[in-house]
Amino acid sequence: MNKIPNSDKPKLAIITSGGDAPGMNAAIRAVTLKAIQNGYQVYGFIAGFHGIIAKDFIELNLQNVDNTIHKGGTILKTARCKAMYNSSGVKQAANSLNNLVIEALVVIGGDGSFKGAQALSEQWQGQLIGIPGTIDNDINGTDQTIGFWTAIDTALNCIDKIRDTADAFDRIFVIEVMGRDCGFIAMESGIASGAQQVICHELIENEPEFINQLLELIKEATKQSYPQSYVIVVAENALSFSTAELAQKISDYTNVDTRSAILGYVQRGGAPVAMDRVLATQLGISAVEAICANKTNIMVGMKKSEIIHFPLTDTNQKNITNQALIKRLEQFSFNLTI
Repeated sequence: MNKIPNSDKPKLAIITSGGDAPGMNAAIRAVTLKAIQNGYQVYGFIAGFHGIIAKDFIELNLQNVDNTIHKGGTILKTARCKAMYNSSGVKQAANSLNNLVIEALVVIGGDGSFKGAQALSEQWQGQLIGIPGTIDNDINGTDQTIGFWTAIDTALNCIDKIRDTADAFDRIFVIEVMGRDCGFIAMESGIASGAQQVICHELIENEPEFINQLLELIKEATKQSYPQSYVIVVAENALSFSTAELAQKISDYTNVDTRSAILGYVQRGGAPVAMDRVLATQLGISAVEAICANKTNIMVGMKKSEIIHFPLTDTNQKNITNQALIKRLEQFSFNLTI
């Protein structure tokens, strides 16, 4: 447990919470630099809400955020904090912030982190600002989340490499990408890689019917011996069964060697691409500007290339806009068997 030195400056704190996303360090850097510019003393709690409860923090300054914009992961560590699911844990976090005289808290994370922030706002009177940081791009109220573009780029690189070996053996590959319950990574990486099929739950109305149609399309393609390989990109949780089981179904139905691959956590790592660095910087600066304007309980997001303020309470609602966009993007995923 640390103590904050006495100072007349207002105190602002940052946490990164939930799943890590490339670009979180860029956001930490932007918040820190803008807050210092506006006269704040800045602190970072270690491992999200855990750090708040344990009063485990470091001071953030010009030196320790320098040369971090290009780094993956998060210099503040991250975690999922079960204590924030009950009132006693939330009260502990509120007491810690009060004891440390923190006046504003910036939460960088996804919808689970924002739920924790909402619970905290009921027990703590300081300013709360959310910055959307998740590779899934599934936060209601923003078109983009930090880490999304890097995850697509990473998935694309992996799919391209798998395509090479698929071509060499004339194989079918079923490749699972991340996204939790959102199909953006699958759709974007599928379009960019020229995948023959993209599967995400936004496109499935009747699973048995969908699978039967898919099997027939693939069988027709293999009869024509075109294309050389057949790549199917699947969003995690899109189906009621595993990608390995889907690969087996395809193999049994077509009599073509079919393999499955799960890209997994590689999509969360690596240096953030330029778009994520710029987005994180824009949102970090906007978070501090919102604090200086006495805003609270909002998320700073991006809509149609414009910074917006969105109520934290609405961030955990289903993102109807993004679901519609995924369906619209399907037209760019050409089915080469037709």
